[in-house]
Amino acid sequence: MQVVLTVLGAVIVVAGLRDMYHSLLHPSGKGALSHALMAAVWKVSKATGHRLGSAVGPAAMAAAVVLWVALQGVGWALIYAPHIPGDFLYSSGIDPARYNDFHEALYVSLVTLATLGFGDVVATDPWVRMATPLEALAGFGLLTAALTWFTQVYPPLSRRRALALDLKALADTDYAEELPRLNPVAGAAVLHTLASQINKARIDLTQHTESYYFQEEDPDLSLARHLPYALVLRDAATASPAPELRTAANVLSQALEQLGAKLREDFVDADEDLHEVFTAYATDHGRRSRG
Repeated sequence: MQVVLTVLGAVIVVAGLRDMYHSLLHPSGKGALSHALMAAVWKVSKATGHRLGSAVGPAAMAAAVVLWVALQGVGWALIYAPHIPGDFLYSSGIDPARYNDFHEALYVSLVTLATLGFGDVVATDPWVRMATPLEALAGFGLLTAALTWFTQVYPPLSRRRALALDLKALADTDYAEELPRLNPVAGAAVLHTLASQINKARIDLTQHTESYYFQEEDPDLSLARHLPYALVLRDAATASPAPELRTAANVLSQALEQLGAKLREDFVDADEDLHEVFTAYATDHGRRSRG
């Protein structure tokens, strides 16, 4: 039984660390466990009409951090459990017989993970003594990584909101209708800039998957609402006789295709048609697409 608990605990610990690595350090930015949990929080919010508003994103991230803490806490507790109480030294006044062995192992694990160092329970077994500093190191890394994770999500959100405002401005001025009457070089420059911003949004969704789950309370800042207008701009430029605009339309089209593929792969259920993908994106965020 000792071997089984130790192996099971090690598997849980490694699974938690792996999920943290893929969420915080890997270029994919998506841990399987945390991504599934954040998606579940998002679905609950969507089912209630996104009443949580802008809080759903931070709530989903906080849920992921709690998951990582739980995996580390329970995993290490399973490793310690076979050694409770015989391989631990207790301070005077503490009777280990009063406590359930697993609850005591969980207490030791959480205190070690939080690096509190009360000193009321100290390991005496050589292997357990080696394990506790490793858990403390994992706990310190988890805390610092979680804090950094929360601060890193806001630059991608700022870029996404800026793109939404740019698309809104273009839609408000009927830029697609005016495009044939504008200087082709100037119009192409606008489309190239827009394509670059869309490519950045696609990269942000790859490296910062959690940013998708941030609901915009201000509709003007919602990329989900304004993104379809980029298709209108693409179609208007494609129909232009000016080669500069047609080339820019191709660049913009590729950027939109890549963003649509990312949305379809990880977030929305839609066919390959970009209109359907972007409509599903808007619906998922509780918005009516504009375009």
